Amino acid sequence: MRRRVPLIALAVATAASLFPLSSAGARTLPGAAAPGAEAVASGAAGKPSSIAWAPCTDFPPEITGVECGTLKVPVDWDRPRGATIDLALARRKATDPAARIGSLVINPGGPGGSGVDFVGYAEGYFTEEVTRRFDIVGFDPRGVARSSPVVCSAELLRTAPYPILRSEAEFNAFRTFARKLHKDCRARTGPVFDHVDSGSVAEDIDAIRAAVGDEKLSYYGISYGTLMGQMYAEKFPRKIRSMVLDSNMDHSLGIKDFIDTEAAAAQDSFDEFVAWCEREEACALHGRDIRAFWADLLARADRGELAFPDDPDYKLTQLDVIGLAFGAFYGPAWGPLAEVLVALDTGEEPPAGELTRFLRAKAAEPVELAYLPDQVFCEDYRLPVRNYREYAEHLRRSARIAPDMRLSPPATVLTAICLGQEAPIPNPQHRLDVDGAPPLLLGNALHDPATAYPWAVNAARQIGREATLITYEGWGHGIYGRGDCPTAAIDRYLVSRNVPPNAITCPAIPPAEARTLSRPSLPQRPGPYPNLPAWGF
Repeated sequence: MRRRVPLIALAVATAASLFPLSSAGARTLPGAAAPGAEAVASGAAGKPSSIAWAPCTDFPPEITGVECGTLKVPVDWDRPRGATIDLALARRKATDPAARIGSLVINPGGPGGSGVDFVGYAEGYFTEEVTRRFDIVGFDPRGVARSSPVVCSAELLRTAPYPILRSEAEFNAFRTFARKLHKDCRARTGPVFDHVDSGSVAEDIDAIRAAVGDEKLSYYGISYGTLMGQMYAEKFPRKIRSMVLDSNMDHSLGIKDFIDTEAAAAQDSFDEFVAWCEREEACALHGRDIRAFWADLLARADRGELAFPDDPDYKLTQLDVIGLAFGAFYGPAWGPLAEVLVALDTGEEPPAGELTRFLRAKAAEPVELAYLPDQVFCEDYRLPVRNYREYAEHLRRSARIAPDMRLSPPATVLTAICLGQEAPIPNPQHRLDVDGAPPLLLGNALHDPATAYPWAVNAARQIGREATLITYEGWGHGIYGRGDCPTAAIDRYLVSRNVPPNAITCPAIPPAEARTLSRPSLPQRPGPYPNLPAWGF
């Protein structure tokens, strides 16, 4: 029987476990800079003045032309002359130096996504016009990947309880586990553990802007990367040249609104999947009562009767099945999802593909430490749940809002993990205030499963007249690359700062014709957990 990772251990590593750490603590750093590629400090408030770029040493051989470096920044920006950490950066230089505008700083979200990896695949993500005019600069945010990552005991994570809590005893047990996990992670990670919030990342971004020599920042952030951009716009509104926020976080939401809007977004994506299957004969579930079929799968999973096709000893949980669908909605990958669900129902071999790899996720060789980027979220969002009664009410409300999906996997799992977070947190929710910023361009899909469309509307409303919103009428997570309408509007803004005079709407592109992933396809990553469909933002 294969050894499998408890679902929560997968969920808390959703942004990907980028590298293993040996028992001696030595890291393997994909894409890391060559020795000596360090920032040169200016001594002014501890901010570095330049970066010594060198060829990246650990990207796959098909990725060329990318340089790596590091940048020293304070662990605590309130103590700029105190202890420092090294941020990992990567750069792909503009292909037309004569037409170069400056640097475009990018972040792929997560929390926990690697901006260094993102740069490696930037040629396939951005248009030729963008890569011609900008140096594409990515960074691993503090606490993430190569930038002093938050690490914890892998063995402890493997003991995590199931994160859908159905009794007061389960609630108390998980809260005890979460507190123990946070204590373990803090001890293993060091002082930066308490300073991985997006407000601190905004300070890092300004240090990057200065280090690459740009007077003002050009920025593209997707998903959780939009929160980093929003925090930058609050702290440094007059240092922005252009800022694209693609698939927006709403950092003003309390716990009830956060959970409710996430449940509604998950259900909306399920409804769109059902509608597609009902009209498309190519869907493996076409002609069937899809909602009844789905409810039966979840009931079988809840009774412990839904076996993994090639490992009958492993029983899929409800969260396994819901998470499988949720990950497919990012594309969306409706056709493959229907095929895999049929295979689960019949016990037949599922078709090859990313969703099947998700189901076959298994532990790698034992390692001492695992990567936990969810700490970033716990320092950005205060989600107080005082007792099981409050928790159960959140679950009941989610089930009413999302009668098929029942819940949003990231909202449910993150709420549980953050039960271990100590108060106060450094960057709690608040309304945006970007007074003095230039026009900012926001975008969101109408049927995004993760960053709900109302989040973008609300973020634009808070920003006010400086915000222009692009509504993509289609599906999936991320709008850049989904047809000429959103892509051309974003390119014009980045290159010429040409902002549409009013909010614009872009027509949906059939999923088979649109980019199937909102982020570049990254290589399989070594570590205690495999590369999974995202359960983050």
